[in-house]
Amino acid sequence: MRVALLGLGLIGGSVARALRAAGDDWWVGAWTPSGSGPRQALAAGAIDAAFGAAPDLIREAEVVVLAAPPLACAGLIGRLAGPWRDALRPGATVTDVASTKVELESEARAAGLPWVGGHPMAGRETSGFEASDAALFRDRPWVITPAHGGGDQAVVVRLALACGANPVRMDAARHDRLVAAISHLPLLTSVMLAEAVTGLPGDEDRDWAAARALAAGGWRDTTRLARGDTAMGAEIFATNAARLAERLRAYRARVDAWLDVLEAPGGADPAVIRERLEAVRARLEA
Repeated sequence: MRVALLGLGLIGGSVARALRAAGDDWWVGAWTPSGSGPRQALAAGAIDAAFGAAPDLIREAEVVVLAAPPLACAGLIGRLAGPWRDALRPGATVTDVASTKVELESEARAAGLPWVGGHPMAGRETSGFEASDAALFRDRPWVITPAHGGGDQAVVVRLALACGANPVRMDAARHDRLVAAISHLPLLTSVMLAEAVTGLPGDEDRDWAAARALAAGGWRDTTRLARGDTAMGAEIFATNAARLAERLRAYRARVDAWLDVLEAPGGADPAVIRERLEAVRARLEA
């Protein structure tokens, strides 16, 4: 199968490496605006061809993968609906690997593209082709949304399987609700924790320097997500804002409940705290 990757960072690069490892049934070409990632990938033997013009690559492909952050994918949809439309081969399918699905699906449907949304549930706080890994998707879920406009869902399932992932069929709205809880809210809480401890610009916590010298694994682990790609994080939050806000309100209610426990008349009760901690651990381990 002939695959066009429009974008070649961590995710796109990992798709390329995984397909290369999958065998000779896959031909992979890549394009990015700067051309840097495809040049690196070609030199590393991770792709078959690097293209200077996206339409030239699209003409070669049976499946076109938008491997960019959500807003960049929206821009690519606009180009595929406009100046690049004639480059799409009859029967080709357009898919993506972005972290949010509702807005992109809406734009693809409005443009009449042969669309199947996708989201491999794997990532790291590092970015760029140099961070890519052929094993990134191994045994991880790869969400695949229903086909529209003549897109072929079976093609995207085949792509996910070749990358070692487990395809999970799900509609776009449900996907965005679920990832707001298990992906986007954790990123936001990591950011809020860092803000609360280090202070905001112009309002730095004077204790931060001393606290930083004491920080160990707990601080590192809980702030890891806040150290990630800021442009990607901003686009994820912006394109899933309503679902994330709903989850954040639920989180705020839990903060208020914990304040009630910690500020209880007569002091915090260790037995009550332990009961809450054990209940949470039991749910996580169930």
